[in-house]
Amino acid sequence: MFSINSKTMTLKENKGVCFLKYNELEKIDFINHAFSTRIGGVSENEFTSMNLSFGRGDPDENVTENYKIFCDAAGFDYESLVASAQDHNTFVRVVTKADKGVGIYKPRDIQSVDAVVTNEKGVTLVTYYADCTPLFFVDTKNKAIGLAHAGWRGTVGRIGEKVLKTMKENYGTNPQDVKVCIGPAISKCCYEVDSPVAEKFLGLEGLDSSKFVFDKGEGKYMLDLLECNRQIVVSAGVNPENVVLSDLCTKCNSDLLWSHRATNGKRGTMSAFMCIK
Repeated sequence: MFSINSKTMTLKENKGVCFLKYNELEKIDFINHAFSTRIGGVSENEFTSMNLSFGRGDPDENVTENYKIFCDAAGFDYESLVASAQDHNTFVRVVTKADKGVGIYKPRDIQSVDAVVTNEKGVTLVTYYADCTPLFFVDTKNKAIGLAHAGWRGTVGRIGEKVLKTMKENYGTNPQDVKVCIGPAISKCCYEVDSPVAEKFLGLEGLDSSKFVFDKGEGKYMLDLLECNRQIVVSAGVNPENVVLSDLCTKCNSDLLWSHRATNGKRGTMSAFMCIK
């Protein structure tokens, strides 16, 4: 059985399926959430075994079966899923019951969706990862939720700030009422970038880049996407004590978690799930 060394997340196992939960989000009684791992599905070869991404070469019937297996194990209704359509931009989609099935058992109807939000019960948000940074948002007062995919482009585009703005416009969300959990993702120990990418982060206004960009010399930098996203949501009004960062690096834990860099792109994909009960 797999084990993890984490102070912020707990590894759960049910019916042979392994998934992660945030200890802080487990305290919120009106939501269910989970982050998948590589373990517990029917996919084979480079996708072994819990791959949740269509379109990477894994037969669609395997991916569909993986979703059904995961939902059964983690307590989600397969029929309630609504997925993003990620392309490393910052569009935030407001999701309702009418959208159930989109991106899973219904075709995608919008081609660029890197974040999804809802305040409706019985709608499960789904976003995808394999090193990029997941952002979980819970408005504990108005009972609204959001998930965002923050790769380096989405982070530079301040997608976390845009999610909070969208939640405020649609649900009256006050950022001070929001809990935010960030990660698991590739961490500063493993995420090396070149000068053009580093310069975009160094140019972010109102943030302390000395805490998320680290010069290695010879045009190479180590980048801390989690800390950068933390600063972005705090600058947008979230209380610092309401932000939790995962302490699990996807590349360091690539036996359990899908990592694009660890597999040289030959991989499956994990998903974040969250719903209002």
